[in-house]
Amino acid sequence: MRLFIAVRFEDKLIKALTDVQNALRERDFSGRFTRQQNLHMTLSFIGEYDDPDNVLQIMQKLEAKPFTLKLCGRLGHFGDLLWAGAEQSDELLAYVQKLRSVLDEGCVPHDRQPFVPHITLLQRVRNMPDLSDITVAQESMTVQRIMLMRSDLSREDGGIYREIGSAEIGKAE
Repeated sequence: MRLFIAVRFEDKLIKALTDVQNALRERDFSGRFTRQQNLHMTLSFIGEYDDPDNVLQIMQKLEAKPFTLKLCGRLGHFGDLLWAGAEQSDELLAYVQKLRSVLDEGCVPHDRQPFVPHITLLQRVRNMPDLSDITVAQESMTVQRIMLMRSDLSREDGGIYREIGSAEIGKAE
């Protein structure tokens, strides 16, 4: 199964992100918009891995403090993928580094790309226009829980994400 570890958002962040998506729709952006229930920030992409219980045990043993996640107010893109950025705070980056380190210790494969805090808003954008006049509300939240997610790909719907389990931050065994 295709797995990733993510942060899901409080309502105020969801609203800020869907407001931007609505602004993009009003400007006739085309592509595949991320559905509201799928909005998240990936902390570590695992990919095909058939032992989610192992990943959950590792996540639950990670000793860390809750951290702040703040939208940074800007948009960017990787090729034809449009995203909203999040602040690269020391505490967020340290958490991701620690998470990836414990995944390594537990022999769980994961993406080794440098972590760029972002939230995918729209995929398959054609002719990426200037985005400098569109901003994202700088909402923030305290992250106290991370989720292990399963991604099932569908040609019609894109990804369908399901939470398999979660781990409280700051309550390691």
